[in-house]
Amino acid sequence: MYFQPRDPPHVTRSPRRPAWPGVRRIAPLVCFIGALVVLSLPLALTSAEPPPLEPVRVAADQRGFVLHPSGRPFQPWGFNYDHDDRGRLLEDYWQTEWPTVAEDFQEMKDLGANVVRVHLQLGRFLTREHEPDRAQLAQFQKLVRLAESTGLRPAVTGLGCYHKQDVPAWYDTLPVPRRWAVQARFWEAIARASAIFCYDLMNEPVAPAGTAAKDWLGPAFAGKHFVQRIAFDLAGRSRTVVAQAWIRHLTRAIRAIDSATPITVGLVPWGLDRPGLTSGFDPKAIVADLDFISVHLYPEAGKVAEELATLHAFAVGKPVVIEETFPLKCSRPEFARFITESRAVAAGWIGFYWGKPLVECRQSTAIPDALMAGWLEFFQHQRPGK
Repeated sequence: MYFQPRDPPHVTRSPRRPAWPGVRRIAPLVCFIGALVVLSLPLALTSAEPPPLEPVRVAADQRGFVLHPSGRPFQPWGFNYDHDDRGRLLEDYWQTEWPTVAEDFQEMKDLGANVVRVHLQLGRFLTREHEPDRAQLAQFQKLVRLAESTGLRPAVTGLGCYHKQDVPAWYDTLPVPRRWAVQARFWEAIARASAIFCYDLMNEPVAPAGTAAKDWLGPAFAGKHFVQRIAFDLAGRSRTVVAQAWIRHLTRAIRAIDSATPITVGLVPWGLDRPGLTSGFDPKAIVADLDFISVHLYPEAGKVAEELATLHAFAVGKPVVIEETFPLKCSRPEFARFITESRAVAAGWIGFYWGKPLVECRQSTAIPDALMAGWLEFFQHQRPGK
C-alpha cells in the first residue's frame, strides 16, 4: 500500500528550484564561453556516451541477483517514484515537466539508489482495446533511456488504475478473458524496452473470494486505488488456480518479447495463507511462475519481530525484495533494526522518493517533510557498499 503524507494547509512551500540572482545578465557570456569550450574539445569526447548497464539476473543460488555477463553481485536499493510531492502521478507531468523528472532521477542516484520503481497506468498506454498510445510508449522509452544514462535500473510496475477517473470505461466493461488479453497487450508493448531491472505485473493484485465482487478496485487510500482484483468470481476454481492462471497468462506475453528480464508481482503481506484476510496470492503457490518474490512491508512500533516473521514466510526458494517500505509507523531505531535484521532474508529494498530534495526537506517545518528527511538520511547512509 502506498502512503501520501500531505503538508498542512497553512504551509507555504518554497520554489522547487530558486533562480540565481543575475542569471539573465550573465547568461549570454556563459553561453559564449561554453561554445568556445565545446568547439575546442575533440569530437570523440563530445559524442561519447556511458556504456550500457549490464542486465540483472537471478543468481544461481536463488537467493539474490547478479549482473550479466560479469556475474558481479547486485543488490537492489532504491525508490518508488510513483508521484510527486503534490500527489501527481508520473504520467501527469513527465511530458510537460521533463527537466524535473531528469533532476529527480539524478537526485535519487546521488542518494545512492541503483533502482527506481515506476508505476504505469494501463489507461494511459492503451487508447482502445487494440490500440496502444504511441506517444506514451515513446515517453516511457525516453524514461528508460534517462534511467540508464543516470545509472538507475527501472522496476516497472504495470496495469495501474490508481486514479479511478483515468480508467477507461471500455476497460471496466470487458469480460475477464478480454480484460486479461488487454493486460497482456499492455505488457507486450512495455516489454520492448531495454535496460529494465524487472517487470512487476501489478501492484497488490487480489483474487476473488466468496461473493462475486462488483468493482475491480479496492477502497481508495489518499485518493488512490492500490489494490486491484484480477477477476470478479472464481468460476468454480480455487483462488490459487485463478492467481496462477493470471500470472502465467501475463508472463507468456512478456516472454514472447523478452526472454530474460526478471518478472515479479507486488504482494501485500496478507497474501500468506493464514486465517483472516488474504489476497489469494500465496507465495508458495505462485513462486514457480515468478523469478523472485516482492512484498510490501511497513514495520509498526513494537511489532518489528512480527514483521520480520512475515518476511521470513515470503522466503519460498527465490530471492525476496521488500518492494515498498518506509518508517511510517515506527521509530527510526525500530526501522533500522527491521532493515538490518531483514538482510538475513531480503535481497533488495525499495523505499520512496517524491521529488523534494533532502536539503529542501530539512529546511521545511512540515511534519511530512521532516519524516521524509529522516528517511532519506537513513537511505543515504545505509546504502550497500558503505
